[in-house]
Amino acid sequence: MAIPLKAARLCRLAGRTVTSLSASQTASLPERRCYISTSTGNNLQFKLNALTAHSSLDLFKKETGIIYRMLGLDPSRLPDNPERFRDWAVVFGDEKVSSGRHYFEVTVKKSQEFRVGVADAAMSREDCVGTSSSSWVFGYAQHKWFAMTNNKIIPVTLVGKPDRIGILLDYEAGVLGLVDVIQPTIIHTIKAQFKDPLCPAFGLWHGEMLTHSGLEEPEGLK
Repeated sequence: MAIPLKAARLCRLAGRTVTSLSASQTASLPERRCYISTSTGNNLQFKLNALTAHSSLDLFKKETGIIYRMLGLDPSRLPDNPERFRDWAVVFGDEKVSSGRHYFEVTVKKSQEFRVGVADAAMSREDCVGTSSSSWVFGYAQHKWFAMTNNKIIPVTLVGKPDRIGILLDYEAGVLGLVDVIQPTIIHTIKAQFKDPLCPAFGLWHGEMLTHSGLEEPEGLK
């Protein structure tokens, strides 16, 4: 059943407007490009890549967690490299995948705005995850969940505000799933055509986030 979402949302850090649309619970979406170190097995193990982290994000717990700092480091004091996001509070995982099924989880603490998913590692650092056609994410803002790619938002219902969520990537099937880790069941899927290697991708504008990788996929997910 299609669920309309008429209100435009604001991407906070650069003040860009994200326009929503009406869509069914499964979204059909675009494609794009990537680089970093490669994971060949199905138990994706990664840390957060400090070279990509925006200056407002602090990494902790051996680079598996991030904290948002409104008054982050002065970008001019950080090493100048083309991998870093300079306009958006985004960080990538340090692994990329180009085949197989992969699963990871995220614990969110005291956050009212975040995004979790995958992206081409070579996507433009001028874009935010979800606003480009080379990233696919699930997000939470204004007390509502949504799926997002290419600047388009699709509402996701019946999620609530869990402290921990799962992400399932099936590369060949072109599916990214948001997983209820308690049930466990797939709450919502994004359909896409993945053609290039992908990296775990995270956006955070409030609170903390801790990633959990190297996990077995829960039984029964389809």
